[in-house]
Amino acid sequence: MLKIGSYNIQKSIGLDARRRPERTLRVISEMNCDVIALQEVDKRFGPREATLRPEMIAELTDYKPVPLAIREGSIGWHGNAILVRRSIGIIDFRRLELPTLEPRGAVMADLKINGQQIRVAAMHLSVVATFRKRQIASVMAQLHSRPYDLPTILVGDLNEWWDTAKSLKMFNPHFQVTTPGRSFPSPMPVASLDRIITSPEFAVQNTGVHRSDTARIASDHLPVWASLLLEHKARPTTSADEATTV
Repeated sequence: MLKIGSYNIQKSIGLDARRRPERTLRVISEMNCDVIALQEVDKRFGPREATLRPEMIAELTDYKPVPLAIREGSIGWHGNAILVRRSIGIIDFRRLELPTLEPRGAVMADLKINGQQIRVAAMHLSVVATFRKRQIASVMAQLHSRPYDLPTILVGDLNEWWDTAKSLKMFNPHFQVTTPGRSFPSPMPVASLDRIITSPEFAVQNTGVHRSDTARIASDHLPVWASLLLEHKARPTTSADEATTV
C-alpha cells in the first residue's frame, strides 16, 4: 500500500497573507503520505529560492526532497518538488521541459519502496487549455522515453476544471485519472484542479481532500491524496538502476 499526495502550497503564503513555511510543513506532516508532490514551492522573484528549506524539512518532518534543483536554495524545478519519506530510496530523477508561453516544467523520480520500484511524475500545468494539451502530450512522451518501464503515478495541479475535459482523455487508455475531490479555493472549494493519475499496476483504494483547520488557511489549495495498492510487481532491479540510488 502506498499513500501519495499533491499540494499546491502557494509559496507557503496562507490566506492570512503571511508566509509561514512551518505551517505548510505541518499540513504535509498531517497528510502522512509516503510521497507528496508540491507545486509553487519557489518564490516568484529574485533568486527564486524555495520557501521550504531543506534543513527545515529535515528538522520538522520525516521527509527528504528528491534532488531536482539546479539553483542554490531551491528544492525543485519550475516550482515543482517531490518529497519522499526518508526510508524511500531515490533511484533516478529527471526534469521535464514543457511547451508553454510561460516558465513551466514537470519533474520525475524513480523510487524504491519496500523493495519495489515505481515512477512518480509531478506537474503544474498551464491555465490555457491549448498548452495543457501540449504539456500532457510532452509529459507522456518523455515518460515513455525512459529505458525501462515502471508502475507510474502522475500527480499535480492540472488546472483543469472538468473531469470530461479533452485534455484528461489524453491519458487514456494507459492511465486512470482520479479526482479526489474539490480542492480550490481552500475556504470553500468549488473546483477539482488537483488530480492523481495511475498506470494499470495500481488499484486506487481510497482518495480524499485534506481539510484540516491548518490546511484551510495555509494555501489557496487544499491538498489531495490517494491510497494505492500495487497489484503487479515492477521489473527486477538491474545493477545499473542500483548504481544511482541516493
